[in-house]
Amino acid sequence: MAATSRSMTTRSDAQLQPESESLPTLLTRLGDDVMRLVDSQLTLLKVEIREEAKTFLSGGVTIAVGGMVALIGFALANVAIAFGVSTLFAQSNLSQPAQFALGFLITGVFYLVIGAIVVMAVKSRLAKVDLVPDRTVAELRKDKQWLKNEL
Repeated sequence: MAATSRSMTTRSDAQLQPESESLPTLLTRLGDDVMRLVDSQLTLLKVEIREEAKTFLSGGVTIAVGGMVALIGFALANVAIAFGVSTLFAQSNLSQPAQFALGFLITGVFYLVIGAIVVMAVKSRLAKVDLVPDRTVAELRKDKQWLKNEL
């Protein structure tokens, strides 16, 4: 009977042990658990950022290669356009090099005009944009007013 009561006492002590831990011990364990949770979250974030960076990097390289191919195609198309414009001067008394030079000059001026129009349009659109983040400034003003009221 004494052995049975001892085993019951041991069981009840084991069950009561977590409840009888001191508050500093519980807070220390809680702090450790929170730190492990934050550490695991940061590790997961690092892994996800690395994966996304690799994806964006490979996509960026692919876009750069595609852009270079498109740029070469655009350049060749412009050369063809310039030669096409130079054929418009075939009936003139100009020499063949002068016809080509005139065709390339007209094509270049055309692209300069189009580029200038695009730049001016975007510049005027950007001039109208307010660069001050209004919502953030409003929130900061509210916080400032709240701090003044609290202090």
